[in-house]
Amino acid sequence: MFSHAGELAGMIDHTRLAPDTTPADIRRACQEARRYGFASVCIPPCYVEEAVRGLDGSKVVVCTVIGFPMGYQSLSVKILEAMEAVKQGAKELDLVIHLGAVKMGNAYGVRTEVTHIRNAASRARLKVILETGYLTRKEMISACRWSREAGAVWVKTSTGFGPKGATAADVRLLKKAIGEGGFVKAAGGIRDLKTLETMVRAGASRIGTSRGVEILKEYMRGTSRS
Repeated sequence: MFSHAGELAGMIDHTRLAPDTTPADIRRACQEARRYGFASVCIPPCYVEEAVRGLDGSKVVVCTVIGFPMGYQSLSVKILEAMEAVKQGAKELDLVIHLGAVKMGNAYGVRTEVTHIRNAASRARLKVILETGYLTRKEMISACRWSREAGAVWVKTSTGFGPKGATAADVRLLKKAIGEGGFVKAAGGIRDLKTLETMVRAGASRIGTSRGVEILKEYMRGTSRS
């Protein structure tokens, strides 16, 4: 599936979002990301500056989360959070949208939130987290459509803290719903190479996982035996 280890590594957001994450964990994640060539490190907002320092001079970017993990902060708080993250050097933002608005069918509310965050952080790549474990198929499709109408081209399956992680079925659904030119990040429960490959086959263009090093080593062991 992958022509070389760098192609695989370039799809991975090397993630450290556990509640007990420390500065030492962030420094280690940055060292690993530099060594293996991951797409980004995805870390809590309070560690953006730490990660920017740790990745200085590398091609790896800093990704952080907005409205994490429940998405029920007020819009003004999310806007401030996004602006602060970009000011500190984050290049990618994973936004948990207001799931209550999705459940209510509030298209205006979802579009307004995504539009404001996108405008407030226009220099960053925005990925909209849908937390699919709480949504029906119809709600997922609507959330994708409303996000796209608000200018977002990336959607993400899960925070990793919801009732379920990524599934191939959900990735396929989101990929179809986000439409041509849209992208899906699969995250939540992706702990081995087989699962990662399943998500990529389903249509994921980026993978969020805290097991990136282990997955890459698994891949390299396989190629060395072939």
